[in-house]
Amino acid sequence: MVADIADRVVVMKEGRVVESGRAHDVLEAPSQPYTRRLIEAVPVLHASATDRQDAGEPFLVVRGLTKTYRDRRAPWRQASAARALDGVDLTIGRGETVVMVVESGSGKTTLGQCVVGLADWDEGSLSFDGRDLAGTTRERGLRPRIQMVFQDPFAPLNPRHRVRRILTEAAIVNGLSHERAEERMSRLHARIGVDPGAADRFPHAFSGGQRQRIGLARALMLEPDLLVADEPVSALDVSIQAQILDLLAEIKRDFGLSMLFITHDLRVASAIANRIVVMQSGKIVEDGPAEQVLTRPGSGYARALLTAVPGLS
Repeated sequence: MVADIADRVVVMKEGRVVESGRAHDVLEAPSQPYTRRLIEAVPVLHASATDRQDAGEPFLVVRGLTKTYRDRRAPWRQASAARALDGVDLTIGRGETVVMVVESGSGKTTLGQCVVGLADWDEGSLSFDGRDLAGTTRERGLRPRIQMVFQDPFAPLNPRHRVRRILTEAAIVNGLSHERAEERMSRLHARIGVDPGAADRFPHAFSGGQRQRIGLARALMLEPDLLVADEPVSALDVSIQAQILDLLAEIKRDFGLSMLFITHDLRVASAIANRIVVMQSGKIVEDGPAEQVLTRPGSGYARALLTAVPGLS
């Protein structure tokens, strides 16, 4: 994006300007290590076939999911309605990463909330591992198996609770002893790159990237089978974004997770996707292997998204 719009580029680090100059000079031949690290961290759009493992049998199956929001403040005869989901069909295989590429207001957050049980739907069905999911009233045993990482790295963390409670509370409620919850928290702290001694600090004491790591650890505390990641890197700078993407890839590989990853950024999608699903106005308009969608998109909307990727012109 900077390459497309800038005449000059100024790079700041820790309150100081470390490099400045004409955009082409700074981006093509940066003189400072920090600038080089930033440029190297920008995801590259992989427009060629990549080595992606084959997905297992269908794990999450969404059929004809429809959800309409109504403005209940208006008189009932004049109440306006907005259809967030319009007959969505989607499958995710065991161990598969499906990246949903969307525009704002397309219904992606609503879909993620339906999958994890934070929202009901009007029509359609949703099943997980062969068992039907019934919106927010689903059976308790299924809830720990589907977890979510949210876009905002701060809002989901209770500012009045210390990290220790944020991470262990749900695990204890779901039957884990205090001792085992503490042990699991310590292992995850080491895994996600957060100092174990930080467990007694409050969320405001951490940076955005650290808070996103804590949010990821909270989701993993219940050892889920499916992780829904709703734009988990959109609020982070490119260097921290790259770290979180690498961490997600490692965790997915080592834990055998299935993942629904929601993003606006096709570069991010190309870095982690087995399959890419394109959603527009509550409908799936394209669904295929990542390499196919990135090189031979079948829908006009997917082609428009590729054309709009910054820095490719």
